[in-house]
Amino acid sequence: MLSVPWLFAVAGAAPMGGVGDGPALGAGAAPRTTGPRPGPGTGRAGAGAWAELLRLPALFTVPGDALAGAAAAGVRPGPRTLLAVGSSLCLYEAGMALNDWADREEDAVERPHRPLPSGRIRPAAALAAAGALTGAGLALAAGAGRPALAVATPLAAAVWAYDLKLKHTPAGPVAMAAARGLDLLLGAAATAGGTRAALPSAALLGTHTLAVTAVSRRETTGGSALAPLAALATTAALTRLVSTRRPRLPAGRRAAAAPGLPGSSPAEGPQGTTHALATVLGAAYAATATRPYFHAALNPSPPLTQRAVGGGIRATVPLQAALAARSGATATALLVAALVPAGRMFARRAAVRKVSIT
Repeated sequence: MLSVPWLFAVAGAAPMGGVGDGPALGAGAAPRTTGPRPGPGTGRAGAGAWAELLRLPALFTVPGDALAGAAAAGVRPGPRTLLAVGSSLCLYEAGMALNDWADREEDAVERPHRPLPSGRIRPAAALAAAGALTGAGLALAAGAGRPALAVATPLAAAVWAYDLKLKHTPAGPVAMAAARGLDLLLGAAATAGGTRAALPSAALLGTHTLAVTAVSRRETTGGSALAPLAALATTAALTRLVSTRRPRLPAGRRAAAAPGLPGSSPAEGPQGTTHALATVLGAAYAATATRPYFHAALNPSPPLTQRAVGGGIRATVPLQAALAARSGATATALLVAALVPAGRMFARRAAVRKVSIT
């Protein structure tokens, strides 16, 4: 999940890495207060503080991983897919909490408004939440079957390794990309019992995450146009791939995908329709990511770099939808695409604004 963690959303110093949408992906403005701010470890954790710690709007970038994985495997989503989504959400939030626990000393200097350095949440509580959420995520994966647990276990390990050890090393972006790719494979393993057919989609999603994470490593300092330029090139290549190429499923999976067969895959519409939808969603992915990347390349200041990271994270959802459409899953692609406005609406109603992902 993005300074978080790992998988999804990604923010390099910060995803799956985590994420989110709109203002919730901003640089993290301090909340308004009417009195003195409590010192570290002295405050009470309220719902708002936990929402900020867990970056709740970022959760809308998570379900698309498992759904795209199921689509790539050639199987319609089912109850096991829902368990995979639940596992992903728990592991993602574990990474969010662990990220802030691991960065609590750095945040005390650079982001004193964050829940831990401001004293609104105790470090021990954040660490305990990370452990409990990790356990819940693995339990949900186990409920989806052994193949799902076999993928969720290294995914959880990637989350903890990224936050505790790898985040500030050259291996950080690779770890984050691996986590996001594993999250997509989790959906395939839970739904279809295997991951082979979903490997190309996982590689594409992981490549996008790698590019975003590389940009995020300069989120607070700025000064590098190379990473945004590389992210622009990556986005262009991925857009072309998801818009023009469709993976070839294994023979057994193609047979299961035959219309009218029980448990068939998401061959839900004519090939021309799914290709057109993949093209539209690919264009939406490019439109979301390229402009902020371009601005950061022209002026790699911290604010524009942060906007580039936010744009890259928001682009995760249309990319997931495009991958599902590329696999022939029209309904699944539209469901994933619907997470974009849903996430924006949630962020507004929850009044979660300017929450840092790092």
